[in-house]
Amino acid sequence: MDRLDNTIRPYAWGSTTAIPELLGVAPSGEPQAEMWMGAHPGAPSRTARGTLVEVIGADPEGELGAAAVAKFGPRLPFLLKILAAGAPLSLQVHPNLAQAKEGYEDEERRGIPVDAGHRNYKDANHKPELICALTEFDGLCGFRDPDQAAELLAGLGVDSLKPYVDLLHAHPEDAALREVLTAVLSADPEDMARTVTEATAACARLGGEYAPYADIAHHYPGDPGVIAAMLLNFVRLQPGEALFLGAGIPHAYLSGLGVEIMANSDNVLRCGLTPKHVDVPELLRIVRFEAADPGVLRPEASPDGEEVYETPIDEFRLSRYVLPEGGAAHDLTRATPQILLCTAGSIRSGERELSPGQSVFVPAGEKAEVSGSGTVFRATVIV
Repeated sequence: MDRLDNTIRPYAWGSTTAIPELLGVAPSGEPQAEMWMGAHPGAPSRTARGTLVEVIGADPEGELGAAAVAKFGPRLPFLLKILAAGAPLSLQVHPNLAQAKEGYEDEERRGIPVDAGHRNYKDANHKPELICALTEFDGLCGFRDPDQAAELLAGLGVDSLKPYVDLLHAHPEDAALREVLTAVLSADPEDMARTVTEATAACARLGGEYAPYADIAHHYPGDPGVIAAMLLNFVRLQPGEALFLGAGIPHAYLSGLGVEIMANSDNVLRCGLTPKHVDVPELLRIVRFEAADPGVLRPEASPDGEEVYETPIDEFRLSRYVLPEGGAAHDLTRATPQILLCTAGSIRSGERELSPGQSVFVPAGEKAEVSGSGTVFRATVIV
């Protein structure tokens, strides 16, 4: 069992206080957006045996187990994070596995450098993800019913939004959503900036259900993503609740602290709320234009106290244990690799004492037990 020393990413949207408060350290004054736990080559966790990339590379079957290597290859297939949003992240969508492979191979064939600003596909993998709230957590997830989106836009009283309102009332639903998102992202930038400015003033004046969009616009003035965001469901998670983001689902995280787990990929296509490249034609190929309830997940408890967040993919499995003072120890030994992350209290795992924000990597088949008082998240795979 290896204690992990993890990198904190200082992205501009990160909170300056949330991760330091979790870790019990003084804020540096700089944004601290994500703490990465895993074997992503961009910022692998460090152990006493080397980086987790090096440890797994030296003995894939010994660290991951034969079944996991056979199914996912000789790499850890998930990345675990603590995410702290102090400002909205970009509005984005992720490809499915076939789309990722096709897009990656096409950009490789065209010789686009992996680090190029206009490159869409950094690898050939999909990126399903799950976010579990540690604090109240706001986000956008999936399309609203088009009639509801039309009502929201109409309520702003902005004349230049009326054509979008009319389109949203058209049928079929998928075509209406496609046409409006295409129109918003393809509009003349100066005209759209004026529309967003008018809409922002209306959101600030009206408050209530419009308040989140006024805040988004405060961070991204004039950005067409402000209007695109109003086509999506607003979701407020309470601690312990989660969202699963599958392929093609437009989403954005707005504020709060959470535990995030995803397939080990960097593939993101942006829809707005960003100064970065937005490839509208490729985005429209990937987005699933269907209205749906965002599907807030609550963990399903098993008899042994494990609370599992069920998802339809195998690259990761996230669960948690909420351990009471004086409770029995739980045997977590498993034939697959695991990362254990403490988020509250004081947890003992083997000879390791874990305080909030600390984590360990447990190789496949190695004895793992947790006890103490607090909350520990368990990340592993399904084989």
